[in-house]
Amino acid sequence: MNVPTARPPAPGDAPRTRSVRRTGPARWLTAGLAVVLGLTVSATTPHAAVADSPYQRGPDPTLASVAATRGPFATTQATVPAGNGFNGGFVYYPTDTSLGTWGAVAIVPGYSALFANEEAWMGPWLASFGFVVLGIETNSRTDGADARATQLLAGLDYLTRTSPVRSRVDANRLGVMGHSAGGAGTLLAALRRPSLKTAVGLAPGTPGNNLNMSTTQVPTLLLSGQNDGTVTPSYVQGIYNTLPATVEHAWAELAGNDHLSFTRSNPTEMRLLIPWLKIFLDSDTRYTQFLCPLADSTGVSRYSSTCPLVPSGGPTPPPTTTPPPPTTTPPPTSTPPPPTTTPPPTTPPAGTACTATYRTVNSWSGGFQAEVTVTAGSTATDGWTVRWNLGAGQSVSQVWNGTLSTSGTTATVRNAAYNGTLAPGTSTTFGFLGSGTPSSPSPTCTSP
Repeated sequence: MNVPTARPPAPGDAPRTRSVRRTGPARWLTAGLAVVLGLTVSATTPHAAVADSPYQRGPDPTLASVAATRGPFATTQATVPAGNGFNGGFVYYPTDTSLGTWGAVAIVPGYSALFANEEAWMGPWLASFGFVVLGIETNSRTDGADARATQLLAGLDYLTRTSPVRSRVDANRLGVMGHSAGGAGTLLAALRRPSLKTAVGLAPGTPGNNLNMSTTQVPTLLLSGQNDGTVTPSYVQGIYNTLPATVEHAWAELAGNDHLSFTRSNPTEMRLLIPWLKIFLDSDTRYTQFLCPLADSTGVSRYSSTCPLVPSGGPTPPPTTTPPPPTTTPPPTSTPPPPTTTPPPTTPPAGTACTATYRTVNSWSGGFQAEVTVTAGSTATDGWTVRWNLGAGQSVSQVWNGTLSTSGTTATVRNAAYNGTLAPGTSTTFGFLGSGTPSSPSPTCTSP
């Protein structure tokens, strides 16, 4: 991974949450005590409070079950063709259809890498614990962090809207994950889409600049290597220090690991990752006992977290129910409520080149996130253009899956290079962040 050597923390930088270091005999003694205490908690902690979560899956976890290389669910996988904003990849999912829908996570590799070569080992492992996993191959192996962020979000849109497994996925419980430049793309994707339930950066590096996560609203886990000379511990600490105190987050440094340790089977990584995803994708607080405090510190040289790691809002409504609109406007630094569900787009009337359907995904004081679905008419499109009028005081920024231009109060978004050609009746989406108060415009769509 050709990522420039990261900077040390700026003078005065300090972790915002507690940090634990363990070395030598004291470390091993602490680890032993943690295991004993963890076993005690696993055996005695009641789980009545979790019964309200409709997403709790599988038997009560133990230290042994969390550390296992396979979970309780049988899995299968399928190849994803190129298109839909990314270069295809693989999807892994539980075969059980009796328990309702599953939370999902999209994973993108690092600079110059292929998911098939470096992260495919994670797919069946995570799926067996009750997640749908989309492994993304990038449009170009040299795509930067920003492009990888765009492709992660495009992958989630494909997974929940048009993929063959869309009926198995809960569109309100989605996360992103990536390694190196893909880890940086993961964090950028979280900034773009605050409705995500979690983001996991594996040795997250960003060529040419430093990541500032002070405005994120997404619970974030950082995993790094103690011996990583590419994305150094001090660099990861610099990212961690910018995470807001109002958002749950954690950082684990894996003892003896280098930059490529995340590209091969890594039991220590998975022992931390599985509880984290269970907590924030499934609202399953049975798993907090493994991270608050760290129940097994074997292989972990440093650990910091905002315990007790409470999933935002607690258990959310069943996936088939549209959540009610919030009664109060959350501040920008709080995690917004799950987005409301919308019916799939319908095919435009005959003779219509394309249509555009607008929806507000999330809003907060002074800003909002919106999404537009573009649907081709009875003939294929070879490019599309969407226009709408901005409301008073509105502006648009951070558009993904499209190219923005504005003239006065008119916003115009044209297709990206990869999503302009649509077969008849098929759809694509673009999204953006806006400032001001959200409105309900009626966008128009044209196609040359």
